[in-house]
Amino acid sequence: MNPRPAGRVVTLTANPSLDRTLSLPGPLERGAVARLGPSSTEPGGKGVNVARAVAAAGGDVVCVLPAADDDPIVRALHGLGLRLASVPVPAPVRTNYTLTEPDGTTTKLNEPGTALDEATRAALTAALHEHADGARWVVLSGSLPAGTPLDWYASLVAALRDTGARIAVDTSEEPLKALLGAGPAAAPDLLKPNTEELAQLTGVPEDAILADPDVALTAVASLHDRGVAAVLLTLGADGAMLSTADGGLWSAQPPRITVRSTVGAGDSSLAGYVLADLAGAPPAERLGTAVAYGSASASLPGSAVPTPAQVDGSAVRVTTGAPADARRGVSTPPAPHAPAAGRGAR
Repeated sequence: MNPRPAGRVVTLTANPSLDRTLSLPGPLERGAVARLGPSSTEPGGKGVNVARAVAAAGGDVVCVLPAADDDPIVRALHGLGLRLASVPVPAPVRTNYTLTEPDGTTTKLNEPGTALDEATRAALTAALHEHADGARWVVLSGSLPAGTPLDWYASLVAALRDTGARIAVDTSEEPLKALLGAGPAAAPDLLKPNTEELAQLTGVPEDAILADPDVALTAVASLHDRGVAAVLLTLGADGAMLSTADGGLWSAQPPRITVRSTVGAGDSSLAGYVLADLAGAPPAERLGTAVAYGSASASLPGSAVPTPAQVDGSAVRVTTGAPADARRGVSTPPAPHAPAAGRGAR
């Protein structure tokens, strides 16, 4: 039996969702009628997914999110036994739709989230700070609703420094650029980009990052130069790479799996990293656990998160240094961090 993770984790999901997964009988055909297979609806949003995975491992976790007390997502999360710090908003939480094909291909249709006014953002900040005090990790994940200042994550990182918690951020596009553009005070302890997001941050073409490990390493090093302590770079079907500001570098290859859904796989990967850190694991083991969790998630339907019993860390190969093969995602079938897990899924 795995020991209970030591230390509290707090997640912020500024743009939560109910994730509705619809199973297609074959490839999606525009304009055609599809007779769907089994479907499911689960509480979602990237921070919520991280919290669900941490809780499934027996961890102490608090979900901070905007939602009315009677919102379906609140009832669903209470039903899972999660501890919530919710701030009421007038509109219901959005619904995101995922269409899954038999070969594991996923198509995401995301509704816009509820706009957060200044008072709601202040209440979320206060709740986050309260629960972060004395916590081991704070995870800021996902997109920001329309109208939210693009530098809000940057402001939150700086404001959370006095709590003593380490801070992980997983976001994209303009909020990601604003985070790294705000200077070292806003640089997180852990950043989890994929190759598309690394390209957004550095201005290096994604094709160049995918084609040449040296280009990828130079791009990652530029994030350390801007104050980021650790970078967990997901590499699609080729696993992930962990780089630390003190010069540490590790790569991990995922096991072969049958992909059922990549939705939430990146979130499970981040949860695996945090869980391994809570257990006192060294960096190489943290990376291996992250990839094992992402792979286990991708083998499950919908946006289900894995339990420790479903995670096989021994099937992940971790090596010191950069990946040997620069050709990402060409021939390896498993895709624990495929595009649907990290692009357009915020």
